[in-house]
This record gives sequence, structure tokens and C-alpha cells, in this order.
Amino acid sequence: MEQNNNLKLDDMFFEADQLIKDQRISDAIVKLNEILAEAPDYGRAHNHLGWIYETKYKDYAKAYEHYRLALKFAPDYASVYYNYAILLSTMRKFDELFTLLNQAIKVPGINFATIYNEFAIMYETTGQLDDAIHYYKLYAQNLFDTKLIDGAIESINRCKKKKEIL
Repeated sequence: MEQNNNLKLDDMFFEADQLIKDQRISDAIVKLNEILAEAPDYGRAHNHLGWIYETKYKDYAKAYEHYRLALKFAPDYASVYYNYAILLSTMRKFDELFTLLNQAIKVPGINFATIYNEFAIMYETTGQLDDAIHYYKLYAQNLFDTKLIDGAIESINRCKKKKEIL
């Protein structure tokens, strides 16, 4: 019986995901809240609500709470690390971001390049330019797209220029 309920919740989640892709945000919120009414510990639904509140409503407090719950209930769901990292960076919660990124690097299936880029952005933002350069290099080493590698090189050069004026 429990497996049937999990499948139902997963179907509802995939429906909400499609609603988001179709830009039917209000409908997606309703569907995600239906999931959470039935299963408050459904972490992926919290992640998607966090993303909606962050990107569509700029309600960072609600986004923060949903990402926190997503991480608690779905610690192996890679998407929450990417989304939550961006929010923490936006909110300039760098101590929490540092902890999150160190957790993320241990998650199976995580994209190392994305996490290293978030480390680099954090360090560049906080003026720790040598650390930023180090992480931009790690980012580039984990990429397979020439345009993204070129972007990483530009970021490294930007940090070097910043060092010259400091």
C-alpha cells in the first residue's frame, strides 16, 4: 500500500515539474502543496517550491525554508544543492554556503564543475581571489564544453585583474 502511495506522490511531483516547465507556476504550487499535505517529508517538492519562491517571487525567506527542508528530507537529491547554493550566495550567507558546498561534493551524481564554480563565485565575491582562481581552475578541469572552459578562463583572468588593483 505504501509503495502505491509513493508512486502516486511521484506522479504528482512529475506533474508539478511539467507545470513549471509549462510556466503554469500557480498550478505547480497547488500541486506541490498537495504533495506536502500528504507527505510533509517529500523533499523534492520542497526543492521545487524553494525554486519557485526564489526565482519567480523573490521571496527568499520562503525559498530558504523550503530548501532547508528539501536538504533535510532529500539529502541525496543533487538539484537542491545547486538551487540552495545560488540562494545562499544571493543572500550572502557564505558560512552556510561553504558548509553546503562541502556537503554537496560528497553527494553521488553531483556535478563537480557546478559545485567548484559555486565555490569560486563565493570566494570571488568575498575577495578571496587566490581561492577563487583555484576553484575556477577546478571548475574548468571538470568541464567538457569549450565555451564554458573559455568562460572559466575569463573568470580566472578577471580575478587576476582584481588582484592587481587591490
